[in-house]
Amino acid sequence: MIRISSIALFALLVPCLASHTRSARADDDSAKTFTIGGTFQLQAPANWTSRQPRTRIVEHEFAVPKSDGDEQEGRVTVMGAGGGVEANIDRWIQQFSQPDGSATKDKAKIEKREIAGQKVTFVDLSGTYMDRPAPMAPGVERPHYRMLGAIVETKQNGNHFIKFYGPERTVTANADAFAKMLDSLRQK
Repeated sequence: MIRISSIALFALLVPCLASHTRSARADDDSAKTFTIGGTFQLQAPANWTSRQPRTRIVEHEFAVPKSDGDEQEGRVTVMGAGGGVEANIDRWIQQFSQPDGSATKDKAKIEKREIAGQKVTFVDLSGTYMDRPAPMAPGVERPHYRMLGAIVETKQNGNHFIKFYGPERTVTANADAFAKMLDSLRQK
């Protein structure tokens, strides 16, 4: 029978534990970089948590820490899908209603830019959001919500939709981080 002293065992395990810790940290860091369309990468903010998507059509999902006073955290979803840019913007607009009964479309902010040689359409909406966490789930009205959306029209792999929604304070507090993530779009 082979006997190993506690000190010898500790000496053997320390390098393994250190290697595992470095590997876990590297995985955590690399988990913030994600790919869309197999061709482009984006860098998510360090304080956003990568989550298992709630539905199969969503490729990547992040939880955004809630702001003080908010009950819900923010949610970011990323997916490639068909459909035209305008049709999807109209669908997003229809997910919001205004407390005063006015048209959400009249209050929507839409901007087009080019990032990494790709057309990107930005959408900024706020009001009462009809939250449907899954396509066939019953909706829950969420007042004082905001959504920042981006449609990346890749030349190689179609459209990709990045949607960030949540309580207005949380989304507003993270609007610059969302913009910075989109500005990080780079070809692999």
